[in-house]
Amino acid sequence: MLLRLDPSAEEPLFAQLVAQVRLAIARGQVRDRERLPAARELAESLDVNVHTVLRAYQELRDDGLIELRRGRGAVVATGAGRDHKVLLKAIDAVVHEARALGLSPQATAALLKEAFRT
Repeated sequence: MLLRLDPSAEEPLFAQLVAQVRLAIARGQVRDRERLPAARELAESLDVNVHTVLRAYQELRDDGLIELRRGRGAVVATGAGRDHKVLLKAIDAVVHEARALGLSPQATAALLKEAFRT
């Protein structure tokens, strides 16, 4: 699992990390019961404060995607890596249509967020 953070982005670093781990789980790049890197190790590799990684891990835990255990670290929760193939295919179709209509990624995301509210 390759993670990259953009320090110049508006989105906080911990939120970028959360989004990338969520995406990796949804795409099946990490599987149920797979260990994630230790917080210190990941912080060093990304050149961020360890508290940034811990905050991201806590949010992922609160969302039920990972489990945090003493001595074992962060582990992908059982059932977190459900099969998302149908959803990913639908997202590809939305992206294709949005590009055809000339919509920006931000406008497309805003439409998706609005659809969740209704």
